[in-house]
Amino acid sequence: MDKNMEKKEMQGSLGSIRIADEVVSIISGLAATEVAGIAGMSGGLVGGIAEMLGKKNFAKGVKVEVGEREAAVDLYIIVKYGVRIPDVALAVQENVKTAIETMTGLRVVEVNIHVQGVGFPEDAKEEEVRVR
Repeated sequence: MDKNMEKKEMQGSLGSIRIADEVVSIISGLAATEVAGIAGMSGGLVGGIAEMLGKKNFAKGVKVEVGEREAAVDLYIIVKYGVRIPDVALAVQENVKTAIETMTGLRVVEVNIHVQGVGFPEDAKEEEVRVR
């Protein structure tokens, strides 16, 4: 079975509840990008190809491991130039943890942040292109 399609099942009094790993990934990605100072998520080549084809991948730059009652998340982020990276990373960790626990009922055991790059404002990119 494809890892992205795995579903975690919780037993309730009325029946079972299944949460796909992809759902936890999407929640994580959206919660991370809500934080001020995040320029985007780093998804590598595959994510870039999907975006070029017009498919928005909300789980881009997110790796999750979901158990029956717990989840661990790795986020690959790009921060905006000029921000204090430890502060932004801490805010992302807190926002992602809160979002997952609130929406799924899973306990988040860790949120690991991997800073993959720095995003520059559009004006700086345009100036750089003109200078060359």
